[in-house]
Order: sequence, then C-alpha cells, then structure tokens
Amino acid sequence: MDKAKLIALARQPLTRILLVGLVVLALDQWTKHLVLRHLAPGQERVLLDGFFRFVHWHNTGAAWSMFMGRNRALTGVAIAALVLLYYSRDYFDAHTRAGQLALGLIFGGIVGNLIDRICFEYVIDFLRFYVQPRGGEEIGFPAFNIADSGICVGVGLIFILSFKPTPPKPEAGVPAT
Repeated sequence: MDKAKLIALARQPLTRILLVGLVVLALDQWTKHLVLRHLAPGQERVLLDGFFRFVHWHNTGAAWSMFMGRNRALTGVAIAALVLLYYSRDYFDAHTRAGQLALGLIFGGIVGNLIDRICFEYVIDFLRFYVQPRGGEEIGFPAFNIADSGICVGVGLIFILSFKPTPPKPEAGVPAT
C-alpha cells in the first residue's frame, strides 16, 4: 500500500477510533500482564506511602465492585454495549476527532475488560489511590485499571462534547454557505 493510500485510510473516522481503541487495549493488556507476572493475587506494593500502591485484585463485578459475582451477566452487557455503541456511534460525535478519541477510549476499555472476563472470569484491577490520615483508617478510591480509565475518560469526553452547540442544518433547497 502506498503512502497516500495509507494516509487516506488513517484519516477515516473508523480507522481513528480503531487505532485509539487498539492503543488502549494494548496498554491495558500489557499492564495486566505485568501485574500477573510480578504480584500474587491480593498482593500490594506501596509506591507512594499514604497515597498510591499497585495491587493485584480480582473484580467479578463492575465499577466500585457493584454487581459482584455477576461476571456472565456483565460479559453480556459488555458485548451488547460494544454492538450498541458501534451502531449508534454517529450520535456520539464520531465525525469529529474528539468524538473519535472518546469512542476509541471506550471501545478499547470495554474490550480490555471483556478479555479479562472471558479469560479469567474476573477483571484485574491494580491501580489504588488512597489517603490515610495520621492514626486514622485508610480512605481510598476503588482499585481500577487502564481499561477502566479509558472508559471513564471517553464517557467524560462525550459528556463534555454534548455541551457543544450543534450547527444549524441548512434548509432544503438552500445552498449551504
């Protein structure tokens, strides 16, 4: 394939969505591979005492461990979400680069966690932010992974894009200026 065709392909909205999704998926799976290789299940490594640690936790639920033990149902929800998002992508600003970035982040994140659900019957979470006041109990954000981050950032970006005014559509028979 010559350079001009490759550039033309890279400018296609679906190609951009796919490329962003593949980057998120690759980072997610690579980091989870590192966790599996270097931490036993349940093991933790403090990186910034009182703020951040790597953990190896298994999540059979969804965000914040909701729906624990419902891995099969959540697998079905993920597959349905992929199909629904693909066919309704034009409603999510997929014609703009920001919309393509958002959808790519979401697709990559859903597929990353879906792979875990199918292969392990749980999602591997490993990033844990927390604070521990002196003499107090730990207060933390639920552990998450790169796929979760892609989904959240993508949804947040779509939310922000939804506030952008849409240009008025030209009237029938009147040429656009």
